[in-house]
Amino acid sequence: MKVIVIGGGKVGFYLIKTLKQKKHHVTLIEKDENLCNKIAEQMDIDIINGDGTDIDVLKDADIDIADVVAAVTGKDEENLVICQVAKTNFNIQHTIARVNNPKNQTVFKTLGVDSTVCSTQVITNLIDWECESEQIKIIQTFERGEMVLVEVEIDKKISWVNKYIKDINMPKNSVIVSVFRDSQVIYPKGDTMIKESDKVVLVTDSSNMTSEGENAKSVLEKFLFKH
Repeated sequence: MKVIVIGGGKVGFYLIKTLKQKKHHVTLIEKDENLCNKIAEQMDIDIINGDGTDIDVLKDADIDIADVVAAVTGKDEENLVICQVAKTNFNIQHTIARVNNPKNQTVFKTLGVDSTVCSTQVITNLIDWECESEQIKIIQTFERGEMVLVEVEIDKKISWVNKYIKDINMPKNSVIVSVFRDSQVIYPKGDTMIKESDKVVLVTDSSNMTSEGENAKSVLEKFLFKH
């Protein structure tokens, strides 16, 4: 796979190093000539000293045959422009942008960037979702924290007890994927009843676990204990 990486800082350096180890054909575009020289001394890859927002520079990098363009500079505005130029001028099918300010993620997606990576948001989510209790546990996150796998231990206080799945008012973008009962795994259907002492595993959109002024535990408990 041919990947063009724009930005040779720490994120870009380790990205191209990992991609090269995985046998991808990587081209780096970096403005800083000294940084280009430093990377060239350490890795045998194609390096272009130039501005990743410049169409001619992108052409020099053979962007017309690239499979993926990853903009990982330290400036959100620059990463957005790079991805837009790649899609608009070169019809790149998949663009990836590093986002430093979590507030910009929605804007990036609205303007057509295929994937965004925001380490600040991922870390924030992990802290916010540190909500393990006897009944609610975060098992795993997916898609850079956008989807969450949750385990809920059912007791008589939880509103789901003795209800069929089809009768449970689930939040949007949520689905129950399995029920553990007496060491048995049940792959649920609409007529599966949730019983006391079950352990229910569901996948939900992270937006269902966040609310202004509340942590994830509070939001989940409000949803699970309402009647």
